[in-house]
Amino acid sequence: METSPAVTHDAAAQSLLGRVDELIGGHLLEVERIFHDELKGREPCVRDVFAHVSRFRGKRLRPMLVLLSASAAGGVRPEHLVLGAVVEMIHTATLVHDDVLDEAETRRHVATVNARWNNETSVLFGDYLFTHAFHLASSLDTTHACRLIGRSTNIVCEGELAQVHERGNLDLDEARYLEIIDAKTAELCALCCRLGAHYAGADEQIAAALEQYGRDLGIAFQIADDILDLVGSEAVTGKSLGTDFDLQKLTLPLIRLLKTAADADVLRLRELISHPRGTAAAELRAWLDASDALDFAAARAEEFAATATHRLSALDDSPARKILSDVARFAVCRSC
Repeated sequence: METSPAVTHDAAAQSLLGRVDELIGGHLLEVERIFHDELKGREPCVRDVFAHVSRFRGKRLRPMLVLLSASAAGGVRPEHLVLGAVVEMIHTATLVHDDVLDEAETRRHVATVNARWNNETSVLFGDYLFTHAFHLASSLDTTHACRLIGRSTNIVCEGELAQVHERGNLDLDEARYLEIIDAKTAELCALCCRLGAHYAGADEQIAAALEQYGRDLGIAFQIADDILDLVGSEAVTGKSLGTDFDLQKLTLPLIRLLKTAADADVLRLRELISHPRGTAAAELRAWLDASDALDFAAARAEEFAATATHRLSALDDSPARKILSDVARFAVCRSC
C-alpha cells in the first residue's frame, strides 16, 4: 500500500521533534518550569485563565529557536533558559491579543480566551504576560536582553497596528505585505535566534547570520499560515480559519490573485473581498483554485525558507544546525 504524503509528512515531523527532544529536551523542560513558576498568580481567576491558555500553546517554536541557536553557536547557558521562557510569554501574549483582533473562537482545538471569557480578560491577561516577560528578563545580570526584547516587542506591535490600518486596502502590494509580516511575526523569531547566539558567546557574524535565519524563517512561516487561513481545515489546524478574509486583510494569495486577474474580473474579486459574507468565501476559493495564486504564495514561502537555510552556512556543522535547517523546511509544508 502506498503511503500518503500526509502520513509521510507527519512521520518526518515526529522524527524531527524526536531529534529536538534528544538534543535540548531537558532544557525545554526547564524553560517550561521557569515559565510556570513565573506566572503563578495569586488570584484564582488568573490561575484559571493561565491553565486554559496552557492548553493551546503549540510546539514552543520560539524557545526552541533560542536553545537551538545557542547550541549551534557555542552551547546552552543558564541565561538561555530564562530567555526561552521570556520569549514564550511574549509570543503567548501576542496570540491572546491576536484572537481578540481576529475575533477568533478556537486555537489548538480549544476555545480562545475571548470566547471562553471576554475581550477584557484577553487584553488584561495578554498585558499580564508582557509585564511578567520583562520582569523575568530584568533578572539577568545586564540590561542587554531587556533592550533587545523591548525593541523587538515595539516592532511587533507596530506591525500589528499596520496590519489593522491596512484592512480593506485592496491596493496593498507584496512589498508592503512583507514589511508587515516581517514586523509582526518574523521579528520575534529573529530576536530568539539573536539572543541564543549572543548569550552563547558567538561573534557578530554568527549572531547576525542566525538573526537573519530567524527573520527569513518567520516570513516563510507567516506566508504558509496565511495560505492555511484561506484553504486549510479547522479540523486539522484546530484554530479559527478565514479570519483574514472576514476582516478584509489582504494576504499574499489574494494580492497575487488581484494582480494577475483579468481586468474584467478584478471588479468582481474586489467586491467579494470587500463583502466577505454568505457565499463569498466559497466563490473566492474557486477563483484561487483556478489561478496560480496559491502556488505562487507557496513558492515564495519556500524561497524564504531556502534563504533561511542558506544563512546557516556561516555556522559549523552540528546537530543543532541540521535541526534548524529542517525546521525551515517544515515551516512551509506543515498542516497545523
